[in-house]
Amino acid sequence: MAIIVNLDVMMAKRKISLTELAQKIDITNANLSILKNNKARAVRFSTLNEICKALECQPGDILEYIEDDEECGE
Repeated sequence: MAIIVNLDVMMAKRKISLTELAQKIDITNANLSILKNNKARAVRFSTLNEICKALECQPGDILEYIEDDEECGE
């Protein structure tokens, strides 16, 4: 299973910087950067909720599921 975080895409669409979003949702730049760069292993629903509120989007606009090659039997 591969969950892709498209936070950078939504941030670009909304023309908001990492620092500005981090301040709006009260999270450190470092932790938001980890999430934005697909390095996070988990995300709290409360954090996802705040991101969606700040960016005026749905969770599906940020998170995407991509099937791994191994799961396809390839």
